[in-house]
Amino acid sequence: MNRMTSHPSPSFRRRMTTAGSIVTLSLLALTACGGGDSSSPSGDGGASGSADGPIGVSLIVKTTTNPFFVAMQEGAEAAADAEGVELTVAAGEEDGDEDTQIQAIENAISKGDAGILITPNGPAVEDALAKARDAGLFVIALDTPPSEPEAADITFATDNFVAGQEIGKWTAAKLAGEKATIAMIDLFDDKIVSVDYNRDQGFLDGMGIDTADAEKNGDEEKTGSYSGGEYEIVGNEASQGAEDGGRTAAETLLSANPDINVVYTINEPAAYGAYEAFKAAGKEDVIVVSVDGGCAGVGQVDEGIIDATSQQYPVKMAELGVQAIAELVETGEAPKPTDGKEFFDTGVALVTNEAQDGLESIDAAAASDICWG
Repeated sequence: MNRMTSHPSPSFRRRMTTAGSIVTLSLLALTACGGGDSSSPSGDGGASGSADGPIGVSLIVKTTTNPFFVAMQEGAEAAADAEGVELTVAAGEEDGDEDTQIQAIENAISKGDAGILITPNGPAVEDALAKARDAGLFVIALDTPPSEPEAADITFATDNFVAGQEIGKWTAAKLAGEKATIAMIDLFDDKIVSVDYNRDQGFLDGMGIDTADAEKNGDEEKTGSYSGGEYEIVGNEASQGAEDGGRTAAETLLSANPDINVVYTINEPAAYGAYEAFKAAGKEDVIVVSVDGGCAGVGQVDEGIIDATSQQYPVKMAELGVQAIAELVETGEAPKPTDGKEFFDTGVALVTNEAQDGLESIDAAAASDICWG
């Protein structure tokens, strides 16, 4: 992350212009990073490594069981081949596995890599990332900003709050004044990560529901008014971002209230699991919304399994990350945030086959052509 903060403040996020269309990713701006600049992880002007030898980069993803991170790995590998970068890939054994990621960070330091690209699995990883920066590695967080500013030099990511807002606004419009009985299927219940609360809180904000602590899930009023009518939040359940977790979470929430008609999910594997649970219960007239926009998820939008999703671009995150570290080693120029934001925004698009008035979106066919690109 950059020197200012690891993620936008709640008020800052709400002032952001909703990114209904894809950010032009080819315009990655670079800025000089002079010797002695405090933004350098080592204080000597840039990442370790030499343009005369192989540039070592470690990509550390959350897990290889989620297609999102598989796509990210493929993007990094393609960029590494093009840039002549020596890429090492590591992953947690499951979403939330911090210990394996910490070991991979320590390995990158030992190898003398120039930089690390990482989707952090939790706050325990961040001390190791700060240690990597102290050792001279340039750290780029992908997709999930760390909570501590000193854990990364910059983040390349979807604006997850905006991604949540997009599906929240769509849901409110789709309901057309009908009461919303909402199931919230989040990522974790045993740790706090920004991607989790930003999507959750963004969805509620898009629905027009007042949130309490912007960095905490589940503390908003359980009943009240959204932008189109009355709402009731049945509860928040963790899914670990997995299909089986989404199914179990949906079953738990259905047992609490069988009248659920809106299901927010942290990602598309969880969304599919939730859909299966509702289908098994004989409830198919339910609005299911999510975030990811992967090829499988877009296909599920086309099939009517997921009604709307926010598409993000992990391949581009990884490609730009590899390119940025190579550029830093070769020229001393470091990447900078998108104008007006505190991270580099890799874009988001609302995907649905049921466009709503006043909301910019693309259909499943268009999203399929660019899924995760």
